[in-house]
Amino acid sequence: MAAESANQLVSVVTLLTAAVLIVPLFKRLGLGSVLGYLAAGLVIGPFGFGLSNDPQAILHIAELGVVMFLFIIGLEMKPSHLWSLRKQIFGLGSLQVFASGVLITLVGYYLLNFSFQTAFIIASGFVLTSTAIVVQILTERGDIGSPRGQRMISVLLFEDLLIVPLFAIVTFLSSVEGASDAEPIWQQILIAMGGIGILLLSGRYLNPLFRILASTKLREMMTAAALLVVLGSALLMEASGLSTAMGAFMAGVLLSESSFRHQLEADIEPFRGLLLGLFFLGVGMSLDLSLVMKNFRFIIMSVLLLMLANAIGIFMIGRLTRASLTDAFDRAVVMALGGEFAFVLYSAAASQRVITRTEQANGVAIVVISMLLSPVFILVYKKLIEPRLPKKSTRPDDYIEEQKPIILIGFGRFGQIVHDLIIMTGHHATVIDLDESMIAGMKRFGVKGYYGNATRPELLQIAGIEQAKLLIVAIDDQEKSTRIVKLARKFNPNLTIIARAFDRIHVYQLQKAGANKEVRETFESALQAGKFALSTLGISQQKVEEIAKLYARKDEQAVQLMADAYDPKFGRFDNEEIRRIVLEQDQDLTRLIQEILACEDKPE
Repeated sequence: MAAESANQLVSVVTLLTAAVLIVPLFKRLGLGSVLGYLAAGLVIGPFGFGLSNDPQAILHIAELGVVMFLFIIGLEMKPSHLWSLRKQIFGLGSLQVFASGVLITLVGYYLLNFSFQTAFIIASGFVLTSTAIVVQILTERGDIGSPRGQRMISVLLFEDLLIVPLFAIVTFLSSVEGASDAEPIWQQILIAMGGIGILLLSGRYLNPLFRILASTKLREMMTAAALLVVLGSALLMEASGLSTAMGAFMAGVLLSESSFRHQLEADIEPFRGLLLGLFFLGVGMSLDLSLVMKNFRFIIMSVLLLMLANAIGIFMIGRLTRASLTDAFDRAVVMALGGEFAFVLYSAAASQRVITRTEQANGVAIVVISMLLSPVFILVYKKLIEPRLPKKSTRPDDYIEEQKPIILIGFGRFGQIVHDLIIMTGHHATVIDLDESMIAGMKRFGVKGYYGNATRPELLQIAGIEQAKLLIVAIDDQEKSTRIVKLARKFNPNLTIIARAFDRIHVYQLQKAGANKEVRETFESALQAGKFALSTLGISQQKVEEIAKLYARKDEQAVQLMADAYDPKFGRFDNEEIRRIVLEQDQDLTRLIQEILACEDKPE
């Protein structure tokens, strides 16, 4: 017993050592963590140095990492957002799977000399892209919430829904051969629908359950409950004939509007990362190098041809559905690999004698090598191909899945300071900016922002302008900021609006548009410069501060009067009423400042 425990401990230490040594190296070389994990598994696996000899056991446990990954993605997708993706899930997903499936089947039949039945089964497994690898790649480059990332996630969700139909097809093919006693397809569909129904019904009681557990103030109970929800949902879907990942994703969606969403995500994250890394290690370990060497030319040719056929199908559908050239290429390269579901499908087909054991082994090797090569192809694409593609002229607005009471538009030199003050006082804002590089850079510093044009009424509505309490417009485009203020005031009459103003004329425009407070972008800095100038001229600090406060107060009063008198049909210096106000205010202010200078300083 002690010896068995020691062996298990050696295996765990070996896995962790390989990950710690190899993955950071690959990451530093720019090859990505996924390829690092796969390479580490290959090195220590039974067909490498043989330091760990049970890849299937590791894969079985580590698949929970994929499950938890899908749960976290589900937490980010409210039901309304998921409903908005229905065309992408069922439309784009079905088109992409059909096109790639047909191409891969034809390649297998005509170029690789498979029987048509074997070619179809190999294609059915290969076309279902690896959820684990694609989602990890999207996460590493910050693309999960982007439109192109959401399209890939939609296709992956549709592929998960195909599990029951594909198993049913395998059963049908085996019954043709007279080797199946499986349940009829109508019964499988009913069981699957029943499992989904039970999960949806159970979702009504999840939030009250977490509320009760939170009242105990035992953090470990919340973690245990989070794991119970994830694993229980996965088990229910598996028992219903669907994928465990689909169950976890649905559980996440059901909890996406829960007040405990962020705590659940924090509780699951450590398990997700470690188990997902183990999954990639297990995939690398499962590659049978002796089989690959024995059939080297056939397997390598199969990998390249199947990945190419898959990429062509994905690219064609991308362009057909009006994706930009860059997005279509990107999706084709990222999703060209096979997936982990192929292992299960090929095993089921072999056990029911639809394909031979040799064909199963070759199919598994083809899929694993495609997983190994995928990060390399992505790196080559990023370095050599993508820079040569025409840049996109426009990018769709990001979908804003979380509405907050504060909306900040613009994250430049002005907006960043405002955001810091908001965050550091314990508040949170929905940040929107039209600079793609700024959005990407923000993520590296832990700030979540959304790309979008806030002059579009739809974006303001999605951001929650109708329920918001405070809007801060910090962009430096006068026309756009005025338009945003007008739209926001129209949507929410009770909203407090603070707007950055270019100059006094812009202040007048913002006031008429409905802003509550206009802040001239250079006023405070100019006032600071003026104070320093007065101190340099020998005026005491006490009088300098008093003069500055007086100037700021009188200027604010004058601007309010001038805003009331503002008429855009007059030129900048042609409005006589404004001219009169300026002269009167200047005379009055000069008199008051002279009085301050004439007074003696008060003793400190």
